[in-house]
Amino acid sequence: MTDDLGVTGATTGVEVLVQLPVHAVWTGITAIDRYGEWSPECYYGAWLDDRGIVAGARFEARNRFADGFETYVICVVTAAEELKRFAWDVYGDEPVPLAHWEYELEARGNETLVRQTFTHGPGISGLRLGVESEPAQAAETIQGRLDELAANMRHTITAMATALVHADGAGRQ
Repeated sequence: MTDDLGVTGATTGVEVLVQLPVHAVWTGITAIDRYGEWSPECYYGAWLDDRGIVAGARFEARNRFADGFETYVICVVTAAEELKRFAWDVYGDEPVPLAHWEYELEARGNETLVRQTFTHGPGISGLRLGVESEPAQAAETIQGRLDELAANMRHTITAMATALVHADGAGRQ
C-alpha cells in the first residue's frame, strides 16, 4: 500500500514520575510475566527463550480489547540497557513489526521518571484495518487509539509502581 493514511509512524508517549528507585522500576518493566496484573489490555506475557533480558530475546504477549477482540503476538527486544532503556518490536504474522514500544528511565534519587512511547509500524494491526475500512475517519481513528494507548500506559505504570511499592513496603527490591 502506498498511502497508509498516517498509520505507520503514528506515535504517543507519557512521562510518569514514580516513587521508586530506578532499579525497582527496571525490575517491573522487564517483568513481562507480570504485565497482565497491571495492563488494561495485555493479560499475558511470557519469555520464549532463556537468553535473559537482552536485545534479540523474544516473548509472547496476549491482548484483549474492550470489544472482546484478542491478539497473540511475538515481541523481540530491541534495546535492553539496564536501568536506562527497554524496548521491543511487536510482530503479528508478517516479517515487519506492527508496533514498537519503549521505556526510558531517568533516576532521580528514590524516584524514577518513566518515559514510555508507542510507535505504530508498517505491519497489519487492528488500527490499520480500521483506518483502511473507513479512510474518511483516519485521523480521528488514529488519534482515538493513540489517546487510548497513552491512558493505558499511565494506568500500567501506575499499577506497576503501586504493586512494587506494596511488595516490600518501601519500593526497594
